[in-house]
Formats: sequence, C-alpha cells, structure tokens
Amino acid sequence: MSQYPPLASYESTAATAKLRAQLERVRGRMRDKAVLDHAVAKLATRENIRPCEAAERLAGIAQYSGLDPAEVARRVQAPPVPDIPVPELGDWVEPMLETFHDSASYSCPVTDAFGRVVDFFLAAVNSHCKTPDGRSGAELRGQRLQTISPGVAASGLLDEYITAFETGVPFHRALTEHVEIVGERLWPATMSVRAARVAEGLLLSWCVLDEKDMLVSGWRRAQDVAGLGWGEWNLATRQAIWTHQMYEVFGRDPAAGPVALEDLPAMVLPEDLPVLDDVADSLLEARESIETEFRIQHRYGVRHVSVVAEPLLDTAGAPVKLRFLVQDVTRVRRRERAEARAQERAVRQQERAEEEHRIADHLQNTILPVGRGVMRLPGLAVAVRYLPAEDLARLGGDWYKARAVPDGRALLAIGDAMGHGLTAAGIMLQMRAGLAGLAYTGAPANQLGAWLNTLLTSASEGVTVTGTAIIGHFDAEDRTFAWMNAGHPDPLLVRGGRVAPLEGRRGPLLGVFDAEYELTAARLEPGDVLLFYTDGIVERRGQALDTGVHALIQAVQACVAEDSDELIDCVLERLGGDTMEDDVCLLSARVL
Repeated sequence: MSQYPPLASYESTAATAKLRAQLERVRGRMRDKAVLDHAVAKLATRENIRPCEAAERLAGIAQYSGLDPAEVARRVQAPPVPDIPVPELGDWVEPMLETFHDSASYSCPVTDAFGRVVDFFLAAVNSHCKTPDGRSGAELRGQRLQTISPGVAASGLLDEYITAFETGVPFHRALTEHVEIVGERLWPATMSVRAARVAEGLLLSWCVLDEKDMLVSGWRRAQDVAGLGWGEWNLATRQAIWTHQMYEVFGRDPAAGPVALEDLPAMVLPEDLPVLDDVADSLLEARESIETEFRIQHRYGVRHVSVVAEPLLDTAGAPVKLRFLVQDVTRVRRRERAEARAQERAVRQQERAEEEHRIADHLQNTILPVGRGVMRLPGLAVAVRYLPAEDLARLGGDWYKARAVPDGRALLAIGDAMGHGLTAAGIMLQMRAGLAGLAYTGAPANQLGAWLNTLLTSASEGVTVTGTAIIGHFDAEDRTFAWMNAGHPDPLLVRGGRVAPLEGRRGPLLGVFDAEYELTAARLEPGDVLLFYTDGIVERRGQALDTGVHALIQAVQACVAEDSDELIDCVLERLGGDTMEDDVCLLSARVL
C-alpha cells in the first residue's frame, strides 16, 4: 500500500482551482484549433482547393453568420470518399517502403483545376505504417493526406511537402509538436518527418516518438539548456562515447573524437592534477562515485569543470565502464570571484572609513575638547558644545574659537570646513590654527577673514579647500560686537524673550577666490545672548533650510535659562541633538 494519500484526499485550494481553470482554457484553445484545422482540411478536400483558401472561406462564413469560428467549423460536413485513380506503381515501390524502420508512404500529388498541387494521397504504405492515433495499413492506403492528418496544413508540413515535390529538394524536420483531433479527441504527438521526391511521387516517412524516445529527447534538450555533457569510457575496449555538449565543455573538435582516459591529465591544469588523481582512485580503486571540480586548458582559455562520475561494475564488482557528467561552471566561478573581490573591497573601504573616523574623531577631540561649563571672557559668559555625527561617514569639519586677545577684546568665531571625514577635519585644523595665530595681530575681524581666505586658497595647490565662518570681536567697554560673515548662517540674538537672526553683511565662502570682507557692528545690552551654530542643527534630509532655522528659533525661545551652558543643553534636547545626521557646533555668549 502506498505511503502517500491519494490526490483526491488533498483539500482543493484556491491555487488548485486557479491552475485547473488555466489548464482548461489552454486545452480549450487546443481543442478549438484542432477543430478548425479539421474543418479546413474537410473543406479543402471537398472543394479541392488549397488549405489557405479553405481557411479564408471558413473565416468569411463565420463573419457573415456572426457565429464563433469554432462553431462554424463543427458544422462543416466531411467530404464524400474521393474517387481518385491510383496510378500504376512500379514493382520497386513496396520493397523500397519496407526498408524503412519508420512509418513510410509513397504519395502522389493531387492537383486543382489550375494544375496546382493542393494535397497528396497515399498510394502505398509499408506494413508497419501507423498514424499517431493508431490507424494503419489498409485504413491509410488511398486516403488523402489532409483526411488522415487534418493538422498537416496548419503545422506548415503540407507546404514543405509540396515544395519538396516541386523543387526536388528533400525536406527534414527533426522534431515537431503535432496535435490532431479524431472523434473530438485530441491526439498530441512529437514527430520526426522526412520527405523527398522519387519519380512522380513523394516519399514520406515519419516517426512518432514513444515515451522512451521522448525521455531521451528531453534529456538531450536538458543537456543543451544546462550545458551538461555526458561521456562514457569502456575500460575493456578503450572506446568512448561523448555527447556533442561534452566536446563543447572540453573545447575539442568532434572530428577528433573523444579524449582517451589516459590523455585526460594533459588537459587539466598542473595545480589541479591531484584532484584528477583523487577521481581516478575513487572510480578505479574505491569503486565509488565522486563529485568534484577541476580546471582544464580550453581552446578559449581556462575553464572550470564540475564533474560527477561513477563506475559501472560487473558481477564480480570490477569496474568495466566509467561515466562522466560534466558542466562548464566558469561563469559561476567568475561571478563568485567578482563578488568576493567586491566584498573584499567593501571591507577594506569600511576599515579605511573606520580608521579615518577614528583619526578624525581623535583630531577633533584633541583640538575641540567637548567640555561643559561656562567660560569667562571679557564682558561675556561663553559656553560651547560640539556633537559629532552619528554616521561615521558624515563626521565633519565644524570648529569654533573663543578666547581673549591681548588688546582686551574677546574673539568669537565659528566655522564649517566643507566635506566629511579626515579631509574636513584637516581643513578644520588649518582654519582654526590659522585664525589662532592671526588673532594676535589685533586686526579687525574682516581683515582676519581675508587673511584666512588667502591661507586656504594658497595652502593646497590643485585642490579646492573651502569653508564658512563667522569671525567677530566683542568689546566689553561699549558692548559692541563687530563681525564678518563668509557664507555662514547668521547668529541668533536673544533679547527680552525674543529671538531673531542677527543679520550682517555676508561675503563669499573662504577658499574660493581672493575676496575682501565687510565688517558689521551691533551694540548689545546686558543679558543679551548671541547663539552661533553650524548648519548640522538646522539641516534635515527632505526638509527646507528655512524650516530648520524656524525650528531652532522656536527651541531657543522656549528655553528660558540664565546659564549659557543650560541654554545649549535645553536647545539640543528639544531638537534631538543625539540623533543629528551631521555634526553640530553651538556657541552661546551671554553679555554680562
């Protein structure tokens, strides 16, 4: 008893119903086509016209009557049995037909009123002649070809037969899928056909593939599709059998025949010979099958060959034949190598990025220590916060400078070197260090900006090094803040609970070209707060910059704090400072 339940016991699902419906539609179309082919053949035979002309008449009737063509086809009556005189055949015809292993017939042409060949009738058949539906012998002799095989016209075979008869050029179709209809029943068949003119008739032969033949044919097609080669070596006779795909895999001319087993090592790369030794030991000594892979020298270069091999043993257990199933897997291995190289490059790039981040982070922490608390400068209480980006690749070049200069003023500066990673950190170092030295000259902020611009434009020949910055001095005596702006966001002024940008004259980015910068001055009041920031706190993916600035203003307005450090903490908390996409620098200066 089978361990599997019958198919009827399985629950019918929606998927099953859908597939069944699809199959029924396909079968219905096949049946309708066979009915149409049959009707065309009957009409062509009755009227003694060509099948294409019969098909046109049938289509015209369907159009005129408004009926479906298949319905019209079912109403076409079979023609009367034709009275075709059978010509005298030579004594050689029947013996010739009997020499064929396949079904064979000697057919004579049927012509219309214009002398055109429109069909053939089977004047003689061999004793084992048989149609796909099982008719044979006397049932076929004297019948018209379209009566026996209504689908012969639609398949194009009738036209090929007529051409072969009229030109004398033999015709051969290796495999053709043929569907006939006999008594409303479909008869699909896979056939091989041949036709050649002999004297005043047409010699036809056909072979209907049985289940075994179809399995062999299917296996051959599968080999071609999958690129599989099959070979067998007879150890006793030293003879070998190779399929055509085997020659393709090994890059060998079929005219040269298969490679002898003992010559196989000459085709294998020297470094893979131990693999071939293992194959020989497994097949000949251990007498067991093996699956492996080695490389061969092909006429088009090195090829990777996957091999499954087995020995055929006699009754005593000795190997008598070896069978190989091979496949060229060069493309697969090439793709695997490309993927491995891509993975290796990705790992190296990640390692470089992480190392660059580590260096840049260390550089920034060394130059811009992230400390807390309030710094006292002349007339100001200053707090600073620097937050690196969460994404390692977006670690940027934000920087600040807040210190007292020898003339008693307070230097306040903030900037952003363009780019990310180690390059941006290096530019940031140039800008901050350059400003630190220039600040001791006592020059006004706009002059410091011009000098810093010259430093960047001349520091890296052939490489554009740019950045933004605000540089300013606060004079505690008259509480005046004088500053220059090189393409940087305006600082915010907090006064009496109101927050607004402190706008000034804006110049070009640093490092683009030689430029002069204008100075802007504003008088501040005790309790005023200046908040400098970099664009990381106002930029969001998919959001307008103005929206980000407005959100910052709202956050500052909501943060009532006497302490500059507390103000920064409050603003960052409201804006989600721990999830910023870019690095962020905030500098808060409260006027005392």
